Amino acid sequence: MKPVMLGAIALLSTLSFSVSADKVSTKSDSEDSPFTNVASGGKTSVKKNGQNAFSLPAANLPMSKRLDFSVGNSFFRNPWVQAPASTDARDGLGPLFNTNGCQSCHIKDGRGHTPKEGDTNAVSMLVRLSIPALTPEEKKRVILEGVIPEPTYGGQLQDFALPGIEPEGQIKITYTAHPITLADGDGVTLRKPNLSITELAYGEMADNVLMSARIAPPMIGLGLLESIPESTILGFAEQQKKEAQGVSGKANRVWSVETNQLELGRFGWKAGQPTLMQQNAAAFNGDLGLTSNMFPKDDCTQAQEICERLPHGGTPEVSDKILNFVEFYSQHLAVPIRRNVNDPQVIKGQELFKNIGCESCHKTNIKTAKFEDRPALSNQLIHPYTDMLLHDMGEGLADNRPEFLANGQEWRTPPLWGLGYTKEVNGHTEFLHDGRARNVLEAILWHGGEAQQSKDKVIQLSTQDRNALLAFLDSL
Repeated sequence: MKPVMLGAIALLSTLSFSVSADKVSTKSDSEDSPFTNVASGGKTSVKKNGQNAFSLPAANLPMSKRLDFSVGNSFFRNPWVQAPASTDARDGLGPLFNTNGCQSCHIKDGRGHTPKEGDTNAVSMLVRLSIPALTPEEKKRVILEGVIPEPTYGGQLQDFALPGIEPEGQIKITYTAHPITLADGDGVTLRKPNLSITELAYGEMADNVLMSARIAPPMIGLGLLESIPESTILGFAEQQKKEAQGVSGKANRVWSVETNQLELGRFGWKAGQPTLMQQNAAAFNGDLGLTSNMFPKDDCTQAQEICERLPHGGTPEVSDKILNFVEFYSQHLAVPIRRNVNDPQVIKGQELFKNIGCESCHKTNIKTAKFEDRPALSNQLIHPYTDMLLHDMGEGLADNRPEFLANGQEWRTPPLWGLGYTKEVNGHTEFLHDGRARNVLEAILWHGGEAQQSKDKVIQLSTQDRNALLAFLDSL
């Protein structure tokens, strides 16, 4: 493999990092000043608008470390190719895959979207596959693997393939209208997705297959979320239990490939991965068809013997060095600051957000731990608006597909920081795990289960108050 540092100095010249301009003062940002939490990511926060608002390094990252960030960015952004290739630092793609580069799903380091009419591939959305664990052996297997993969197609459908090879199938989504009338008389028509897989290339799926569509989430602030002490997250669950208001988050416990034991789940829509390193390695493996020391086998089943016959890009295809660079990059993508925080409508909306009960799950004012190897992320007061816990969101959002301890109605509370930047970064406002919500209001109205009471309060809001709540969320 060619040295990964080749061309890194030249790469820096193509990337512009405005250090002084992007640093944000956090002197007034404290737990006692709820309306001044401008710097959502603490001292890592940046002041940036437009398409690149999610693509800057942490503002407090020293210049000596920005080369590592840039090299990680190059492996995250640039496409991987079929082996063998002259670009042997980035070959080994496939043979079955969902995308040829991380940036293709996490567009501009932001949010994926649903397939559009006429699209032949889902691109930034994938479909998880599994079957129910029925036998004692299968139930034990779920403890270590999270799911029982579908026997023929594995843990996710791969709708791309190398030339001359058939992709596993094509993702098709239709929608059923679900109208809701708000207390002020305004009507909102939600869209409920109907998921199907067509053009199956390797035989029929199991009759009891479980499917769950997932769009790529934003990449900002992930290192800060990784730095939240486990005791803090578990403390949120204890707090919710004591308050006895119908909110009862729980931690997922997932298998760590690095430590060979169960660890706190933090990443993924159901908190199915314990660390960014494992999340990234799993994405390289499942999404791009690339092996690593963490996941040394291609994501292929016995029905797909083509995986054994085609050339590969080395053993492993993604080296530990590359994984380390990508981990550093994904840990240090900065969260942009909040906007319009002094707007009276936004301030009113923030009060409503708390009074309605949204803060029970969407926690702010969290302190990260101290890590000697991650000084930029250490001891930061952050405002992510998540408790990192699983919550029952009701039948409306259920995918009925368990993952480790998460049942078919449970989802991890997604962080809300950067919410108001979605349109300018990604050109759309599709939210929730499968992108069914076309705006923030629709996302709220899909809440159920533990969030049912809060949703009902939103439905009863006056037009003025509802607009204030939405203005606050748009300020994040």
